[in-house]
Amino acid sequence: MGSIRVINDDTHFQSEMASSGTKLVVVDYTASWCGPCQRIAPVFEQLARKYTRAVFMKVDVDKCQETAAGQGVSAMPTFIFYRNKTKIDTVRGADATALETKIQQYYGSEDSEDGDGSVQGHMDLSTFIHKQQCECLNESDDHPFAHCLTSGGGYLESDCDEQLIISITFTQAVKVHSLKMKAPHDKGPKTVKIFINQPRTLDFDQADSNQAVQELQLTPEDLEGGPINLRYVKFQNVQNIQLFIKDNQSGGEKTQIDHFAIIGSPISTTNMGEFKRVAGKKGESH
Repeated sequence: MGSIRVINDDTHFQSEMASSGTKLVVVDYTASWCGPCQRIAPVFEQLARKYTRAVFMKVDVDKCQETAAGQGVSAMPTFIFYRNKTKIDTVRGADATALETKIQQYYGSEDSEDGDGSVQGHMDLSTFIHKQQCECLNESDDHPFAHCLTSGGGYLESDCDEQLIISITFTQAVKVHSLKMKAPHDKGPKTVKIFINQPRTLDFDQADSNQAVQELQLTPEDLEGGPINLRYVKFQNVQNIQLFIKDNQSGGEKTQIDHFAIIGSPISTTNMGEFKRVAGKKGESH
């Protein structure tokens, strides 16, 4: 692991992207005549050895002109980041620090890696959550929402009573397939109403009275970390998602969630079929 895949032509690029699945892909758009490209090349190799669960590719823009044009590459080096064949970010220029910072941002943790084995073709969407724009109403100061987004020991707990409103904003539109929750069998959520694409966070009265996109009645078995399937057709273009947790399994005052994950896929902004048309159809002028 940790080697760089050198892309020799446009078709090769498409096949490598398709076979990368839900892994983070980092592509170095480079040229043999470009000085800064040659200077940052050893750094790119080091990063490929260091971040072995990501896929690193090198695309020579002179050999892969359609790909470079289709991806909007106009200066070298340009580094573009993808997941699920979807462009998620760009670093322009030979900036080693910016490059590694972006890799760390999207790399994901061990347990969210390689998509989600139990849900074919989907992945943990944690790298697409806009952490600064998330909100949780009635969270405990000692056990806030951020604690349940990682599986590293902390947990989310409600404060004044058993109810919680969790509001999550994504950095780009996603399709949501299922939820995963780990929670104690007595304190875990029971009735959960799900809302999407709300202009602002609902308050408890609105959440109680408004029509949800879907309402779940969870059992203790649902709180063991397996996928809780949603009505996928209703979650095809999600900018934000809100969960109103109305009560818990035992009817107690405290609701607790140890780990929470949203499984789905980003809506592809990079249609691989578009590459073939970049040169223009016959009779078209540019």
